Amino acid sequence: MRRLHPVPNATPSPSAHHLAERLHSARRRTLALCEPLSAEDMMVQSCPEASPAKWHLAHTAWFFESFVLREFLPGYRVFHPDFAWLFNSYYQSYTAFPEKRLRSSFSRPSLDEILRYRGYVDGALEHLLSRSVHPEALRRIELGVNHEEQHQELILTDLLHAFFTNPLRPAYRPAPPHDEPGAGLLADAPALRFVSFEGGMSEAGSPADGFGFDNEHKRHRVWLEPYALASRLVTCGEFAAFIADGGYRRPELWLSAGWDAVQTDGWRAPLYWTESNGRWSVFTLHGELSLTELKPAPVSHVSFYEADAYARWAGRRLATEFEWEAAAEKAPVDGNLLDSGRLQPSLAGDSEPSPIPGRRAQGQLLEFPAESSPGPAQLFGDCWEWTASAYLPYPGFKPLAGSLGEYNGKFMSGQMVLRGGSCLTPQSHIRASYRNFFPPGTRWQFSGIRLAS
Repeated sequence: MRRLHPVPNATPSPSAHHLAERLHSARRRTLALCEPLSAEDMMVQSCPEASPAKWHLAHTAWFFESFVLREFLPGYRVFHPDFAWLFNSYYQSYTAFPEKRLRSSFSRPSLDEILRYRGYVDGALEHLLSRSVHPEALRRIELGVNHEEQHQELILTDLLHAFFTNPLRPAYRPAPPHDEPGAGLLADAPALRFVSFEGGMSEAGSPADGFGFDNEHKRHRVWLEPYALASRLVTCGEFAAFIADGGYRRPELWLSAGWDAVQTDGWRAPLYWTESNGRWSVFTLHGELSLTELKPAPVSHVSFYEADAYARWAGRRLATEFEWEAAAEKAPVDGNLLDSGRLQPSLAGDSEPSPIPGRRAQGQLLEFPAESSPGPAQLFGDCWEWTASAYLPYPGFKPLAGSLGEYNGKFMSGQMVLRGGSCLTPQSHIRASYRNFFPPGTRWQFSGIRLAS
């Protein structure tokens, strides 16, 4: 989810007061997400896609220092000259940087120094926003807030993998209590049905009057044939039926590269599913849970290949990103997002308070559409939804000049688009036009399945 940047002058500059509030909230939440962690936890990097939590803390400060403060705050002095390259991620034209796989070896600077770095950058940002601010500086601060929100999701995604690889399988946070056992999940998922859409001429992409990353521009017209989307996401119980029917042993269901991955990597189930004595369990941020308990919840941590194979097995397909966007554009951005505090895909809200700042109070089950309802449920939150669309530029797309435009356009090859956000995505961060993207074999992200026909 990194490497996405807005088109300059494509949207009006946000107000400094509103932006300062959102900046403060985002910076607080990043620290709050790290509160349950030890210094040792924050050093772990357990897979090539992941980064240590300590590195995320430093990199998000680096972004503001590199692209806002150094350019727009007169007299700004960098916190440490080596941080410019040490905490660079992928910006080749900005400065050299260490290999990503080495991030877990950065025992120095210490966590205390990184926290001082964040405080130093926060103070400078506050000083900048107290002045008359250049509109481009405001746009870059807004970009930095969205960048930080991306890393909030990545902190938790990376920690889940780190704790899964730990022999003790520790929990990031205890499961939230409920008034009754099992009250956090519906007894059964609503019956799967399909919601029809007429198709026709539609528009896709970010409108001009709000924030959007450059890969959401330009807004353009697309033609859609009539189609239908499933009323909800595929559940763990439904995916277990795919496994029981030999889904991972039937090459006719798989794309060639997907079948190669099954054979090479030994896939038998989604990532974090473990079988012992004929019983499946699923590792979550709340620790190990029985699959029986999670059967009505959306299946997560599947690759595009697995999503596509399941759709073939079910006699359906995956939606295109434009079908998904047309269905979601008028839907409220609501659902099981990071603000709910659940931290796992679920069919129910959490009735207990969460320590994460900005969380909305929820105490009711998510409402699913009745037969006469105009749209599908779970469009936002729970799991990122794999689409059938390759990650490609929109008509008129142009990469930005300089370092800020470096890490979007050049990734438009060999990746698939996901839509809708997950249970770890901040609500303020997601929208119908948001395009996430990953290689088709990626499983470490909270990615799930919605069927289409």
